[in-house]
Amino acid sequence: MLNSSEPGSFRDALSRKAIARGFDCLGVADPGAIGEAANYFRAFLDSGAHGDMDWLAAHAERRTDPRVLWPAVRSIIMLGVNYGPDEDPLAILQQRTRGAISVYAQGDDYHDLIKKRLKSLARWLVASAGGDVKVFVDTAAVMEKPLAQAAGLGWQGKHTNLVSREFGSWLFLGAIFTTLDLPRDAADTDHCGSCRACLDICPTAAFPAPYKLDARRCISYLTIESKGPIPRELRGAIGNRIYGCDDCLAVCPWNKFAQAGRETKLAARENLRAPALAELARLGDSAFRALFARSPVKRIGRDRFVRNVLIAIGNSGDSVLAEEAERLLTDDSALVRGAAVWALSQLLPRDKFAARAAAAISGEPDASVREEWSCYVVRAFAGTTKP
Repeated sequence: MLNSSEPGSFRDALSRKAIARGFDCLGVADPGAIGEAANYFRAFLDSGAHGDMDWLAAHAERRTDPRVLWPAVRSIIMLGVNYGPDEDPLAILQQRTRGAISVYAQGDDYHDLIKKRLKSLARWLVASAGGDVKVFVDTAAVMEKPLAQAAGLGWQGKHTNLVSREFGSWLFLGAIFTTLDLPRDAADTDHCGSCRACLDICPTAAFPAPYKLDARRCISYLTIESKGPIPRELRGAIGNRIYGCDDCLAVCPWNKFAQAGRETKLAARENLRAPALAELARLGDSAFRALFARSPVKRIGRDRFVRNVLIAIGNSGDSVLAEEAERLLTDDSALVRGAAVWALSQLLPRDKFAARAAAAISGEPDASVREEWSCYVVRAFAGTTKP
């Protein structure tokens, strides 16, 4: 068994084992190191900026202090896996008839991959130095980003995401809680300076101030976490983003030091780099599950995904795609039908849309969809169907 009382040799061995298991960086933080981030988090919840993500507030005390989550913890090992893209994530935004899927979701689900690696490293840790362990990867009440900063892996930028001087914006994080008292790493410091690139690029103005996020306006929240219709005033700004958004990550100047990820399972699948909106709009439930097998996209379900696709279709400016929206007016899901109405309101000439609405409203069983029709009929007669 390794002697954990010899900090240098043990830490070197821990780092080697982590790298051998596919991690790209490692640091150790004190369980009480969240500090001021806890106050930011409470203010975030108090303002309601978390939207419908009630699970964030459910165990707030655990998130703000890991010792509440597990009183026995004495050290937190934070680990990162680089998933840097091999092409510009913003380029797809110019291809309006194709869907933009966030870089992290174009490959296999990172949760499964990283959790296996964490468990393997944790087993080695126990066998080598003793103690008890718990592993977490974005699935429990753990504030990974402040802990990663405390462990020296990077800092939380003005967009609230972690930024690394070595890997830019592209790190998946995992944590090993241990009862061992391990040597701490020095916390990283903020290197954003006067840069505002991440704040200024946000299409929906989701950052009311530097280091503050209103999730209710964030495209990642709207296309992934939000279960209902996307607010009308934000639909146009979503563009062709159908699952998540990388704008604030991709524009960060620190990405000049980033490198493409080395894990093939996290690499983009070719059929998810720039999928055609017309093909995605035709996905039924079984085809959706088959296309996104082992992908994080699968968890939002077919209906929410097609809702997103229809918003992108409405933003495409391609009248040919109106046929896909027309077909989905009779979909079993009211969420999909409502999004199809909006897409048509953006693509059809005003007179054609108004005529189509007159035939559809009386037969629509869902009140929210009827309201969607009525809203845009009024706009059409007023001379506009925007937004």
